[in-house]
Amino acid sequence: MLYYLFQYLDKLNFPGAGVFSYISFRSAAAVITSLIISLLIGKRIINLLQKKQVGEVVRDLGLEGQYQKKGTPSMGGIIILASIVIPTLLFAKLDNVYVILMLITTVWLGFIGFVDDYIKIFKKNKEGLAGRFKILGQFILGLVIALTLFLSDEAVIVETPNVTGMSLREKNELVVETVEEIESPGYVADKSSIKTTIPFVKNNEFDYSWLVGFIGKDHRKPWTWVVFVLIVIFVITSVSNGANLTDGLDGLATGTSAIIGTALAILAYVSSNIIYADYLNIMFIPHSEELVIFAAAMIGATIGFLWYNSFPAQVFMGDTGSLALGGIIAVFAIVIRKELLIPILCGIFLMENLSVVIQVSWFKRTKRKYGAGRRIFLMAPLHHHYQKKGFPEPKIVTRFWIVAILLAVLSIVTLKIR
Repeated sequence: MLYYLFQYLDKLNFPGAGVFSYISFRSAAAVITSLIISLLIGKRIINLLQKKQVGEVVRDLGLEGQYQKKGTPSMGGIIILASIVIPTLLFAKLDNVYVILMLITTVWLGFIGFVDDYIKIFKKNKEGLAGRFKILGQFILGLVIALTLFLSDEAVIVETPNVTGMSLREKNELVVETVEEIESPGYVADKSSIKTTIPFVKNNEFDYSWLVGFIGKDHRKPWTWVVFVLIVIFVITSVSNGANLTDGLDGLATGTSAIIGTALAILAYVSSNIIYADYLNIMFIPHSEELVIFAAAMIGATIGFLWYNSFPAQVFMGDTGSLALGGIIAVFAIVIRKELLIPILCGIFLMENLSVVIQVSWFKRTKRKYGAGRRIFLMAPLHHHYQKKGFPEPKIVTRFWIVAILLAVLSIVTLKIR
């Protein structure tokens, strides 16, 4: 909203109004604003949740310190959602297709998580929202994301002229601002694209149509989009559930999400800049620079929430926050065509997910074979395994953060290592 106000003031030659045209300024403003919002409203929301007796229900898992968490307010994800949405509305271009998709993702998955938390806490139903409704919600979101990337004229990948050897002035003249300029001579706009990026590969573009190459060309396109929709839904479901499983220790999911958000902001920025995209030989995605502002708001929101969520936590995000954060990360990666980086970038979420899958599968298999189930981990998800081994909670969280930082750096390095 403020972007359009200052754009109007700039036309009137109002002093300083032009600063709002810079991504760097608006991103910094989004970080600061989201931090302030989360810190200011955080305590008030915590007090309100305590007043409403929205406390954590603790199951007896035999973990050290678990009963100290009993009664700690949950549903604190409301703080994160507000701290992401408000700065984005203030500083981003609201007619940008990618910003719209990210806002839809935030609100939609936040709502699903809120309903789940509400049923658990107020209806005293430990199961929460039925799994089929969660999957239905994620399916609908995946369908919206995939169809938008297919139908929108703004959601394009552009092949640009090589800028090597050009002067700085010539490079600046190549900066793309509108779809009309994208379609000018020298640019090849790939609309309705279903390409993505393969890490560690020199020719790193992968077209999903290859997966249905056995189908005749006349019938291939609709089946390609069916495959793409299914992949989008799978990515969103996996990452959002992975974030949900990771949210088991104070500050673990919050800090990990902030680290991942920082890496995504860098990836979005280089993908939106014609010079960096050409230098790194990656997809040039016009208009995706606005995602940097959204990512900045997410980083500020998670760091601000960490003020209250760090050990010992004063509030938990609940499914309201964890489902939304996971979905945000998944959709963000999809729209900048980096979803195949998720196993690396979101390695913490992946390990948590796999630990549960492995534990359950092995337990069922050994129960059928030996009559009694056996376990690989002392407890799943993985962070509980280390708790059972006697590691203090803050040490587990800190070490997981360190691993998340290493994975984020590795994800960025894949831009050059091929």
